[in-house]
Amino acid sequence: MASKFPFRPALLAALIALGCAAVSAPGGAGEPPRAAPQIGGNDVGMRFVPLGVGKSMVVDLPRDAKDVLVANPAIANAVVRSARRAYIIGVAVGQTNVFFFDAEGRQISGLDIAVTRDLNGVRGAMKQVLPHADVRIEGVADGVMLSGSVANPGESQQAYDIATRLVGEGKVVNGLTIRGRDQVMVKVTVAEMQRDVIKQLGIELSGSLNYGTSVLNFATNTPFSVAGQALSNTVINPRGAFNEVTGLPSVAATIRAMERAGVIRTLAEPNLTAISGESANFLAGGEFPVPAGYACDPVTRSCNLSVSFKKFGVGLNFTPVVLSEGRISLKVMTEVSELSNEGALTLAQAVSATQISTVTIPSIKTRRAETTVELPSGGSLAMAGMIQEQTKQQLNGLPGLMQLPVLGTLFKSRDYLNRQTELVVLVTPYVVRAVAQKELSRPDDGFADSTDPAAILLGRLNRIYGVTGKVEPGRSYHGSYGFILD
Repeated sequence: MASKFPFRPALLAALIALGCAAVSAPGGAGEPPRAAPQIGGNDVGMRFVPLGVGKSMVVDLPRDAKDVLVANPAIANAVVRSARRAYIIGVAVGQTNVFFFDAEGRQISGLDIAVTRDLNGVRGAMKQVLPHADVRIEGVADGVMLSGSVANPGESQQAYDIATRLVGEGKVVNGLTIRGRDQVMVKVTVAEMQRDVIKQLGIELSGSLNYGTSVLNFATNTPFSVAGQALSNTVINPRGAFNEVTGLPSVAATIRAMERAGVIRTLAEPNLTAISGESANFLAGGEFPVPAGYACDPVTRSCNLSVSFKKFGVGLNFTPVVLSEGRISLKVMTEVSELSNEGALTLAQAVSATQISTVTIPSIKTRRAETTVELPSGGSLAMAGMIQEQTKQQLNGLPGLMQLPVLGTLFKSRDYLNRQTELVVLVTPYVVRAVAQKELSRPDDGFADSTDPAAILLGRLNRIYGVTGKVEPGRSYHGSYGFILD
């Protein structure tokens, strides 16, 4: 009986060839071939989307989506309403991503989502307060970064203060740039008048009185401790010899009387220029040494006196901030100091067994003012002032005798000191611009040494100098101008 499906030799040969190919494939006998992995979703072509907490966005897909992958649903969640529309909702501050796939597993779209705090309120407040400033506000994690540009440092500080108040302290990064960097020159005037009046009147008596075998010696000294020392000595009656006949004592009297009045005028006008927002320092003076202790060598056991240096003179330190056009906030510190013998300290050092050396450390008389003011460019303000009057009076004499109505004057001395001081510190800032060098002048412009005949015969140290042919406005005189140093 014949078969329904006849056997064909060609078909048998084809089946044998396929079986041999399957056996010789990599991976061992009887194992199926391994396919390379296929990545369906990746970061290539993803779109960055900033989203606020509690805010949502609508995503429209180009074709039907089958699967949605949310990396961290605690940060952002995806709600699919139809095959081609989904809603992304921000849940908490953080970062995550969302992928959409079709029915065949191919990636349709990918979103890189950064969920930050809601900054619309901060943007609205910033726009209302600074309408002309270009301030951009971006959320970074749980903080805020300010970028863009403002007109001056005042607007930059104001934007930072608003963001700090609404977001929180320590969560704002100020990346604003200032379009205009103004330069400010500050002129400080320190003027002081000091008037001193010293009156001294004292009588010093010295002598001896003999009574039998007893001798009484007496002497009075006038210290003048208020003024520190006597201004002058005037001897009225020198000491005489003892008169044995009359038995009268030998008495010497010295009258010290002097009155002194003096005036001290101090004027300092330091000028300094700095960029708005930067600090500048100025010092015209010097340093004086102050003993700081002994440095001993443990090997040689020798000790040397070490010193440190203290500054004195005219100093100025200020930080200007241009708040708006012509309006300047100025933090300024000015100081005028000088060496003084009042309150000086004298140290004694033994050089040898019989020799002692002394070191005198002077004191510093200082007038210092430090404050923060706000004033327009070119406006002046008295930032500090003082009126001080100091009166010292002292009477010295013999107890009992100095209280006598008329004769008591012979047994007492009077030391009187009156000191009046008036001090004022004026500050004037200017918003300045750079000019050409020819527009500036120096103190030595046109200076020339005098000729030998003028120096020897007339005692002149320099010639009359000035710029030849230049007429200053508002002047009607003719001839040479300048000054001669006397």
